[in-house]
Amino acid sequence: MKKIIDRREFLKKTGEGAAVAGAVALAGACAPKKTVEAVAAAAVKDEGGDPLETGKMELRTNPANGDQVSLLGYGCMRFTMKKDSNGKDVVDQENVNNLVDYALAHGVNYFDTAPVYLQGQSEKAVGIALKRHPRDSYFIATKLSNFQSTDRKVAMQLYENAFKNLQTDYIDYYLLHSLGSGGAEGFKKRFEDNGMIDFVLGEREKGKIRQLGLSFHGNQEAFDELMALHEKYHWDFVQIQMNYFDWKHADGRRNVNAEYLYQQLDKMELPIVIMEPLQGGRLARPADSVANMLKERDPQASLASWAFRFVGSYPRILTILSGMVYLEHLQDNLRTFMDFKPLTEDEKTFLDTEVAGLMANFPTVNCNDCKYCMPCPYGIDIPGIFMHYNEAVNHARIAQSLEQENYKELKKAYIVSYDRAIPTLRQADHCVGCKQCVPKCPQSISIPRELRRIDAYVEKLKQDTL
Repeated sequence: MKKIIDRREFLKKTGEGAAVAGAVALAGACAPKKTVEAVAAAAVKDEGGDPLETGKMELRTNPANGDQVSLLGYGCMRFTMKKDSNGKDVVDQENVNNLVDYALAHGVNYFDTAPVYLQGQSEKAVGIALKRHPRDSYFIATKLSNFQSTDRKVAMQLYENAFKNLQTDYIDYYLLHSLGSGGAEGFKKRFEDNGMIDFVLGEREKGKIRQLGLSFHGNQEAFDELMALHEKYHWDFVQIQMNYFDWKHADGRRNVNAEYLYQQLDKMELPIVIMEPLQGGRLARPADSVANMLKERDPQASLASWAFRFVGSYPRILTILSGMVYLEHLQDNLRTFMDFKPLTEDEKTFLDTEVAGLMANFPTVNCNDCKYCMPCPYGIDIPGIFMHYNEAVNHARIAQSLEQENYKELKKAYIVSYDRAIPTLRQADHCVGCKQCVPKCPQSISIPRELRRIDAYVEKLKQDTL
């Protein structure tokens, strides 16, 4: 069983001065200047009322091997980028190091990456950051992301590169990435016909892979087919999308609710890793009417904390991934997961019936900004267009009809903000309907259809006169 490092032991091992310096550097890079002193104090303060200092990270036990895993897991998909001397986008490694240090010091010990994240740079960046700490103080999760090719050589290269990039001789949690498209037949093409499933099973036997699982994106039929393979391959864990909206409202998009996924995995007694607990940030930035409901219920709780507490209230959950880009996000999440408080049954009902029910009436696009659809061969900023539109819907900035009292102002505001956010040559009207993006979308969004819908809305605004 791994020894979990606590904050004070971490600071002793690395040196309080180094910890403070790292914390100050982190605050300077990612947060307002006024937080520098607060972060430095939080790194060394022994007593106080802030959960960041007095609280204890919620740990969940993996029954298969006894791993004590932090309920808050670090999703390493969205670290900040910067330009190098050649003008290339590269990961800001110093920022990654500081965030990883701070997370480890506060009990986070599960780090999830993949070879396709951050333009192919995530695994290496995570490896550099984690290598500076004892190997038994964290768990690494990465994936076999052979989406583009079923060739065994391509898959083997991805696998071998993971060990080099992560600078480790074993991977704690290894996933067959983004299964669901094509169900069992798709699985056969990607992993059985080329012998990769037999290979990774052998690696599990050798201990190079400690736990073997899969991440799922698809409909109920595909899920059932993949779970039927459990008898043959013995999955150690499964990663699914789960949040209080998708619990019962996912049917219209992917024909499977998180409630069904959870219940089936619970029956199989398989540990569950959660992705998209905030539905790509939507539940941290809901419509104003939804935000007001949550704030009225608990003025002190952050909007994101409601979503995390919902997922964490289910006992089969091993860890909940959050892609924390900035210090304030990490700190807010830590306050939720340290001295974790599950939702009451009344609070679950409130989220499930009142909040999620209201959100289901908003015509947003179910995009979580993963950018798997990019690059578009025609240069369209697909996630940018969807995020801009969703933001307008969520905050009641959609011009709906000439009868609206403020229609003229809303119309102008949308057109101006659209042109500012999305360059003209990357806007929705340039979509030719090639559908190359559709099979890449883990949310099964009909991307060309949604782009046409938004383009039609923009054109209508431009043609309306008032």
